[in-house]
Amino acid sequence: MGNRLSKIYTRTGDTGETGLADGRRVPKSHPRIEAMGELDTLNSQLGLLLADLAQEQGQWPGLAELIEVLGPCQHRLFDLGGELAMPEYQALDEAEISRLEAAIDRWNQELGPLKDFIMPGGSRLIALAHLCRSLARTAERRCQLLNASEPLRPVGLAYLNRLSDLFFVAARLIARRQGCAEILWQAASAPGSANA
Repeated sequence: MGNRLSKIYTRTGDTGETGLADGRRVPKSHPRIEAMGELDTLNSQLGLLLADLAQEQGQWPGLAELIEVLGPCQHRLFDLGGELAMPEYQALDEAEISRLEAAIDRWNQELGPLKDFIMPGGSRLIALAHLCRSLARTAERRCQLLNASEPLRPVGLAYLNRLSDLFFVAARLIARRQGCAEILWQAASAPGSANA
């Protein structure tokens, strides 16, 4: 990828269209642009999570492993955005999905089975990981919407699905490594019950 940004504003998008790397101009509301935007939002949120993990790892050294696993995900999300911007470009491969699955399996083994639904909170880091999880799901939905009209490579769709799973398990692992109790879902009491 030899092109580098030398000028930040171009004024070419002022009319509500943007250019793709293949030369097409599409509306900024086009499903491809929506999908790229959701990937960008997720990548930015992941950057915040990584920054906070780095800041807190001095107090909780066990967080360093999360940085090692999640750090490369920023670059792979950028790769996936590149694939959306340049439909002929292919960067992601199955090995990256296998890397995520290995981390999920390793972390799940440490955590044990989940017996209750958990809420996205307990600490800032846990909440940030859940925010990344929900944004990964949104990005996946946007990519699936695009895929319905302009087929995408299956590896990118699978990557986003696995990434959201990774963030869920990462949130639980952060709780464990911080010694923080997970917030368990409490079902609403039925009207007229003794607890109401």
